[in-house]
Formats: sequence, structure tokens, C-alpha cells
Amino acid sequence: MAIPRQLPNAITVVRILCAPVFLWMLLADAGADGGLRWAAAALFIVAIATDGIDGYLARRHDIVTDLGKLLDPIADKALTGCAFVGLSLLGELDWWVTILVLVREVGITVHRLIVASDHVVAAAWMGKLKTVAQAVALSLALLPLWTVLGEWVHVVNVVAMVIAVVLTVASGIDYVVAEVRGSRAARRGER
Repeated sequence: MAIPRQLPNAITVVRILCAPVFLWMLLADAGADGGLRWAAAALFIVAIATDGIDGYLARRHDIVTDLGKLLDPIADKALTGCAFVGLSLLGELDWWVTILVLVREVGITVHRLIVASDHVVAAAWMGKLKTVAQAVALSLALLPLWTVLGEWVHVVNVVAMVIAVVLTVASGIDYVVAEVRGSRAARRGER
């Protein structure tokens, strides 16, 4: 069965549009552990899960596009960036963590946009692993599971966040190294 060629990119655009809605839901009641917090966490989880769906559909039906390769990481960064900022605004995540993650994410996104006219940089395996780790860590931090399971959940949240931050930094370094090597190889090929 054929699917519309634009469907994966449409799903990606919806993920981008979910980001500000999610952030509003998270902050609307000052992050209280009630229904709005659960709904914000659920929206985040559903939205971030669509990352796998749009990529799967594009690859499965051979409709991968340069626009999709460009928009997909932007959608991920918009959603996870809103979650990091929201958690810091609520005082649940240190600002240095959010700033470190955002500097990496914005820097690489800006670089991708700058080189987009020359070549599209698709996400590498480490970047995909970083996105999964961030999605898990943020989902755990957003869900007020401590109200149901107890305070020990905070330890799990911290461990998950540490893993996500380490992978964020490592994947950023991996990206820079790969781009430098690619640039050097391209220059050697021109000579």
C-alpha cells in the first residue's frame, strides 16, 4: 500500500508544532503534579515517538527527502529543547545542563542549515542514540512518577539524565570530528 509522499514530513511538522503546546501545558500550572503535568508528559512522549514513525515510513516506502533529513533533527531539538527549558524553569533541572545541551543542539542545527545548500547532513548513529537517551530521560523527568512510586524515582531520573547529557556531548564531538574529516577529504579530492 502506497502512502502519500508528504506524510513523513507532515508528521515531522506536527512534532514541531507540538513543542510550544507541550511547553505551555508543562508550565501552565507551574509544573504541579496534577492532570496537566501528566497530559504534558503524555504529549511529549507521543510527539517524540513520532520520530521513529516518520523515519520508518520514509525508509520503508523509499520516500526519504532532503527536507525530511533537515526537518527531522530540528523537530527533535524543538521538542527536547522545550522540555529541557521547561524543567529548568520549574527548578527541576539545573540550568547548566540545559545550557550545555542547547549549545550543542543549536550549534549543530545552525551548522546543518549553513551547509544545507552544499550537502544535507543526516543524523549519525550516535546522534540517534543521543536522541533516544534524551527522550527517555526527559520522559522520566516529566512524568510525576514520584507521586505514585515514591521518591526513589528521582535517582532513576538523575541516572537517565546523566547518560543523556554524556551522550549529548559525545555525539556533538563525534559530529564535529566527522565534519572536519569530511571537509578535509573534500579538499583533498579537489586538488
